[in-house]
Amino acid sequence: MNADKENLTKKIAFHYKEILKLIGEEPEREGLLKTPERAAKALLAITEGYEEDAEEIGGKAIFQYNGSGMVIVKDIEFYSMCEHHILPFFGKVCIGYLPQGKIIGLSKLARIVNVYAKRLQVQERFTSQICEVISKILPNDGVIVAVDAAHLCMKMRGVEKQDSSTVTYEFTGNFKNDPELRKEFMTLAGLR
Repeated sequence: MNADKENLTKKIAFHYKEILKLIGEEPEREGLLKTPERAAKALLAITEGYEEDAEEIGGKAIFQYNGSGMVIVKDIEFYSMCEHHILPFFGKVCIGYLPQGKIIGLSKLARIVNVYAKRLQVQERFTSQICEVISKILPNDGVIVAVDAAHLCMKMRGVEKQDSSTVTYEFTGNFKNDPELRKEFMTLAGLR
């Protein structure tokens, strides 16, 4: 761990220790002695997307392609944190695009998902950011992104609805203008 990250970890750990005191815990008891530092490291790990550039990551693997069929990568799992309650939400992302002479390395799509998932988020913006960056870095005739997620802020607190999930979609290009194309994506992705 470099000195900057170590210093940041210590600062965050201090605040976690204070939070433990505020909720009535004793941070000096055996089970909690290392919790502030572990929690600080965990928070830094699950928000490392702020240090990454999705456009740069995705732009490193663009290849020539002569085909014209839809490309779909489905069931890309993700874990993120709700910016409203700092509680996890998680699920799967499905990405489809219509190539225009180029394709993107498949693992780069998963890496793009991770960049945006590892930030404080709302699902709607997360979906839009993925769609937007793929549309920008890859020549295409349309991009579509579907996200299906469970939110612990809905399950653990508030309304406490255990079976709820949220589905969001964002699309560009031909997917905007052609409902049949969206339907084909949904069918191929197993979303219908």
